[in-house]
Amino acid sequence: MNLNFCHKVAATFLFWLKSIRFFNWAAPAIFVLAVLHGATGQVVAHDPTDLMTQAAAAREQNDLPEAITLYSQVVERTPNSPDAWWFLGSLQYATGAYVPARDALSHYVELTPKAGPALALRGLCEFETGQFPEALQDIQRGISMGAANQPRNEQILRYHEALLLTRLGNYDQALKAYGYFAKNGIRNPDLMVAIGLAGLHTPLLPRDVASDQKDMLSAAGEAAFAFLSGDETSAAQRFEDFFHRFPQATYAHFLYGYLLFATDPNGALAQFKQELTVSPSNVDAGVMTAWALLVQNRPADALPYAQMAVAKEPGNPAAQLVAGRSLLETGDVNDGIEHLEELLKMDPKNLDAHIALAGAYSKSGRKDDAHRERMLSLQLSNESAETVNP
Repeated sequence: MNLNFCHKVAATFLFWLKSIRFFNWAAPAIFVLAVLHGATGQVVAHDPTDLMTQAAAAREQNDLPEAITLYSQVVERTPNSPDAWWFLGSLQYATGAYVPARDALSHYVELTPKAGPALALRGLCEFETGQFPEALQDIQRGISMGAANQPRNEQILRYHEALLLTRLGNYDQALKAYGYFAKNGIRNPDLMVAIGLAGLHTPLLPRDVASDQKDMLSAAGEAAFAFLSGDETSAAQRFEDFFHRFPQATYAHFLYGYLLFATDPNGALAQFKQELTVSPSNVDAGVMTAWALLVQNRPADALPYAQMAVAKEPGNPAAQLVAGRSLLETGDVNDGIEHLEELLKMDPKNLDAHIALAGAYSKSGRKDDAHRERMLSLQLSNESAETVNP
């Protein structure tokens, strides 16, 4: 029996269990484990007293408690058995014992470092135990190592990745992750709430949303889903309906502007400005308004919005960038340099800041500094290209 193949297949059916939960379908773990057994093959028993044989027999009979007990005994006696750790962790996961499952899978990963499905499954355990940064890292590593090669696996892993990005405040990346579902026409009510959470910059999981907020979040998610799926006409109508129903909702106009920005920068600018009428101290709206005006070559108009953003949140790298760019382009080179240098203290690899500083240093006669920034810009550009095309 090819054990590496078995482990991949086992992970596939465990992810199937999780995806069933996501789509609110009912399926007992015992059924999934029966399928798992059918996929992994029959263990040939030579010694009925052998613990691995007994554990496999219990697993085949869907006696999960007994199988877990026996696999636990195996790893106590043979801690370097990857197969025992895998089955122990996957069975514990299937029964909802997420902490011991996480620990068992960690042992498996130590013995089999390139096991993408095990990393992803450990990430799902960490999601359930509230270890959100670790869960995101493991799920993304698992995806990069092939854990999402099966369509059903990809759905559940992309969903959890987006949930975690939202929970950790990375809303732009979360919306990009949800684009997978929109483009493939995959939808359900919880997904709409989840997209709404990302779109309205709310760092919660759908299960933690108050009942009186679900209608608003779902409506925002529906509008964003329509846009992400390519139906911009329907999205426009849904957003207008949303603004009428929830006129004081923060980040709603920002969300629409963010989605419009690539194809309709003028429309996006109008939405960002509208967001500022609803929420005058919204730093993100100030940043994007300034950025949209810079794109239109209107740095003098951009400067007040950039200054508001950086005054409200000086630790915001994007605010420092638009402030620096606005000042440079209005002729205030020295103050512009100060903002860009402040940005690089927070984000040393910010390519936009290095490019802008190269030009600013050149204008101010600092030739050596300008040369250094050009070299750093080239290096960062090459590193970015290597990451995209490994």
